[in-house]
Amino acid sequence: MIIVNGKIYTEKRIIENGFLILEDGLIKSFGDMQNVPNYDGEKIDAQGRMVIPGFIDQHIHGANGADHMDASQDALENIANFLPKEGTTSFLPTTMTQSKEAVSKALVEIVEYMENKNNPGEAEILGIHLEGPFISKKHVGAQNPKFVQKPTIETFDMYNEAANGHIKVITYAPEEAEAGFTDYLCSLGVVPSAGHTDSDFSQIMKAKDEGLSNLTHFHNAMLPHHHRKPGAVTAGFISDKLKAELIVDGVHVHKDSILATYKIKGADNIIAITDAMRAKGLPDGEYDLGGQTVYKKGKECRIATGSLAGSVAEMDFVARNLKEFTGCTMEELIKMTSTNSAKQLGVYGRKGSINIGKDADIIIVDEDINVYTTICRGKLAYQK
Repeated sequence: MIIVNGKIYTEKRIIENGFLILEDGLIKSFGDMQNVPNYDGEKIDAQGRMVIPGFIDQHIHGANGADHMDASQDALENIANFLPKEGTTSFLPTTMTQSKEAVSKALVEIVEYMENKNNPGEAEILGIHLEGPFISKKHVGAQNPKFVQKPTIETFDMYNEAANGHIKVITYAPEEAEAGFTDYLCSLGVVPSAGHTDSDFSQIMKAKDEGLSNLTHFHNAMLPHHHRKPGAVTAGFISDKLKAELIVDGVHVHKDSILATYKIKGADNIIAITDAMRAKGLPDGEYDLGGQTVYKKGKECRIATGSLAGSVAEMDFVARNLKEFTGCTMEELIKMTSTNSAKQLGVYGRKGSINIGKDADIIIVDEDINVYTTICRGKLAYQK
């Protein structure tokens, strides 16, 4: 496959009018159109639009009527095939706080799909984001408090065995964790992420020194910045070792708080996510999330208590908002929607930028980040 007449954002430079050749699921070569070789294979004309790395969504519960907690191969196939139309080429299926049996079953099904059925032409599962059950009952949000558990190594090992070692990120409350828990996660290459937590500034900073490197849906379900009582958000502001997940749907975090976070953290330390649930792509109505009824109205999803319950945001919508709210450059937007997550998840050697030898996860977008084409591991997955 060859893409021609595109403004190509490679890892090192921008090619204003270039070509990109993809073979065997990988990026083979790129260059200026004046040097384009003869090519007999499939051709896509970008028509001057931007060619950028596919989005990575490291925090997503579901879409199009399906949820990863459904523990269903059909649900996983549905989600993996739905996401490319919004430019997402890889993702982490994210769990909820449910019973040990329900979580374990979901993990087994995700692994089955990931290892045996997740083909090129659909969004790739890079691993699993275990959100809950290791959270604080003070900040459950839309999680079910009935199933909250203490973060212990023994319990984590049980879940990681069910996941066949594929847990990439774990959201937990550091103040609830047993001694050595964060160190243990790091020893396994799992990204420790503080979320749904009552940890204050000092507790987050202590966990950071032990290896904490991520903050789950920054600003939400954690102690805020306060000038007399600094919280988890304060720690996130001052430490570049802590990457901040941001739900940029205009609901979870006010646009001016997004701008402030961008000004303080910088584009290198923000990871854009959707935190989307099964109602994404569907009409307003009642839906299920983690065994609780969720009411979708417009861009908001809430449970009966009024707590926000994930989002219905698409990654292209998130990217558009991020660009609008912050005024960031395209290079910075690529970092926040792809590169930073690839680095955090340890897959930057094959994801997160356009370079020779990397996976051919490519999207073609216009200046308003409308997605025209999505290619997942070298195979056309979506065409507008």
